[in-house]
Order: sequence, then C-alpha cells, then structure tokens
Amino acid sequence: VQLQASGGGLVQAGGSLRLSCAASGPTSDTYAIGWFRHFPGKEREGLACISSSDGTTYYSESVKGRFTISRNNARNTVFLQMNSLKREDTAVYYCATVLCRRTSYSNDYYFPDGGYWGRGTQVTVSS
Repeated sequence: VQLQASGGGLVQAGGSLRLSCAASGPTSDTYAIGWFRHFPGKEREGLACISSSDGTTYYSESVKGRFTISRNNARNTVFLQMNSLKREDTAVYYCATVLCRRTSYSNDYYFPDGGYWGRGTQVTVSS
C-alpha cells in the first residue's frame, strides 16, 4: 500500500486548505485512513480518521468543527478540508492507515493498521 499526501502550502490565518491522501496498491481501499500532524519537538497528533467500510468519521477535539475528513472511493482518495486555519495549525501533515475504531485492546482510534504512512505535506499558516 502506498499513500501520497498532497495539498499543503502557505495560507493566511482564517483561510482554508484541502489536503489529499491518494492510496494505491492491493487492498488499499480496505483501510481506514487517518490524518496526523507533527510539530517539531512534539509527538505526532491524530486529527481525524475515516473508515473504509461505511465512511464513519472520528475527530479529535482540537480540530472538531474546523476540519472535515471525507473519502472518494472511486478515486481511492481521502481528503482533509481545513477551514479557519490558525497559526498554531502550522505543521507537517501526514496520512496513514489506522483502525479508526475502538477495539478490545485499544481505545485509540488512531491505532496503526498495517503501518502505512504517506510522506508529509507542509502546512504553513501566516498571520
């Protein structure tokens, strides 16, 4: 499975960006996809995820109401629409295959599933 993240760039505070995560390879359409971001010197933060089966979504509190995750199954692509961007949203954003559900062994919706990651895309929000 290969994941290709794109869509990052420079945007003014209050603006919007849409990130894309294109998946390819055998069984790539069977995985839930999560979006993460990484701030220098901090742990990676899970933002949102979407299931492969029924499109169920989950959002972290830090982005709920501002970010929207969606999936185009025909294109095998997951999007992250980011609105009302703030300077503190500046980070490298990644997509990865995740469980996007609770299990008997983890309550972490962003628990890895298969360990596939896309290369990051930089998002910079200026004031």
